[in-house]
Amino acid sequence: MSPTPAKTDYSQSSGKDYGYANARIRGMKSRLLDNAYFDALIATPDIQRLIQDLSETEYGPDLEDTLIHGRDAAAVDEALKNNMVRTFQKVLGFLNPEAAYLMTTLLGRWDVFNIKTVLRGKQMHLTTAEIAEGMLPAGQLSLVDLEALAMQDDIRAIVDTAVTWGLPYASALREGHTAFMKSGELADMELALDRYYTMWAADRLSRRGANTALARRILAIQVDISNLVMAFRLLSADAPQETADTFFLEGGADVSIDLYRELASMSDIDEVLDRMRGTPYGRPLDDVAMKYLEENSIAVFERALEDYLMRRALGFGRGDPLGVGVAIAYLWAKQNEITNLRIVVKGKSVGMPVERVRGELILV
Repeated sequence: MSPTPAKTDYSQSSGKDYGYANARIRGMKSRLLDNAYFDALIATPDIQRLIQDLSETEYGPDLEDTLIHGRDAAAVDEALKNNMVRTFQKVLGFLNPEAAYLMTTLLGRWDVFNIKTVLRGKQMHLTTAEIAEGMLPAGQLSLVDLEALAMQDDIRAIVDTAVTWGLPYASALREGHTAFMKSGELADMELALDRYYTMWAADRLSRRGANTALARRILAIQVDISNLVMAFRLLSADAPQETADTFFLEGGADVSIDLYRELASMSDIDEVLDRMRGTPYGRPLDDVAMKYLEENSIAVFERALEDYLMRRALGFGRGDPLGVGVAIAYLWAKQNEITNLRIVVKGKSVGMPVERVRGELILV
């Protein structure tokens, strides 16, 4: 059987019948873990007690499947990833055609994430199993597809396989590989993938309608965040403007090319924070400025921006009860829950202080 992923076109859908799907999603949302549960989980004495407690939630069946390989953090992490993928597929399976089309477009970012994971793993000469540990197949590419890519001999073979399968990302991989062969920098391939996805998604979300506008807003925030994170990184690297321009992604809402250039050319973080005041991202960045000074890591700002995106997505669920915002809010909330659980599991396995674990979580 060919590993080529199925391609579904929802472009001709009517967008009706949100009521049934959204009622089911609200039922699923009611089973999300609350902040009190996370407080109790963080306080568990060891990983074994954590596994016991988590087994009594809806993650129990997934844990049963993975714990046969050992009752450790790796098995729990695998169960959490499996649950997320299974849940996303379940929701996509009962959405109406318009909602499925919109959500499939937004979830395409996971295909990019997973292809990057394969490319990085291959460059680092990791085994297929080691590469698979970093995958989260919540897009259209299945675990079977991704493992088949990871089994290729080298990066060129991965590109050739993508072309043979007719993957949508094949042209981006070819373009990126040409640049990679000249520079030796995998970032060239990753940039080509990011550009392809943002253009592909923007094209799919170019139609009229309130539901499409919501999905388009989420995409624009994601692009803004990518550009802001890149500006922070370039600031630290003291890169020239022509280098900065290379990494800019079109399609954002509030971070224009002019603002991006201005940020990337600044001399320090304080200037950037001052300039961002008055934009939607100003307060989230200001709120973690002290933490940045303590840790001296751009990851602090990146996490704050992810927090902002998640909260915006959750807000969409409080809008039209018969719109796609309900699905957007739930899938982002589910992803956040999985991320929080993985942080707690990792923290428990390495003996991280409770307060530090709690500080890493995004709790709403």
